[in-house]
Amino acid sequence: MSYVFPMILVMQKKLVEQADPVAALEMQRYMKIPTPFYGVKAPERREIFKQAREHTKITTFQQYAGLIRWLWCGQYREEQYLALDVAEHYKALRNDERALDLFIELMESADHWDTLDKLASALIGPKLIHSEDLIGYVTAWRQSESLWVRRAALLVMLKHKTEVNRELLEETVRVLSTEDEFFIRKAIGWLLREHGKTSPDWVKSLLSEVSLSALSYREANRIMVLEM
Repeated sequence: MSYVFPMILVMQKKLVEQADPVAALEMQRYMKIPTPFYGVKAPERREIFKQAREHTKITTFQQYAGLIRWLWCGQYREEQYLALDVAEHYKALRNDERALDLFIELMESADHWDTLDKLASALIGPKLIHSEDLIGYVTAWRQSESLWVRRAALLVMLKHKTEVNRELLEETVRVLSTEDEFFIRKAIGWLLREHGKTSPDWVKSLLSEVSLSALSYREANRIMVLEM
């Protein structure tokens, strides 16, 4: 941790310098979460990360995981966003076999879509696409008491395209389609819409067989309707 600590100090110093209290309140109001913001928007945050990379080199998984965990536990939302920036940036370390457990650890503590969605779809999903553990994970996650873990059960399959486990996706949609939760219904529609781009006939058939909420159906069918 001592090795990456200077990098964290650089990030936090830059966040404080660029903080915008008005934007911070707007961002917190939009997200409807108790976590405070600095008010630093995505382009400026990415520039801060770039400057931090020039200050400290991350070369081992221990450094990578330590930096991510430190940022993830930060007081401000932008620190969690930076944790995800770090997780995504270092490809070789992201592909380390130990990274899956790290990403799942973060996912299980995610408290809203702004952090959960990237974890599930961009970080965890690609690591599970060819894994024999996919079914076990998704089956367990869709039964979780956490709304966000249940959403992750859907979104880990978001980018699997033609390699998606259709049986698992269909089963998970059926299990979660009875929920009243807005973010579950929205995720179902998003998942089906995304797969409708590569497998429209399969998704159309699924839409005709499964009783979905109006929100899920509308979201799933939107692109296919436009293309008809």
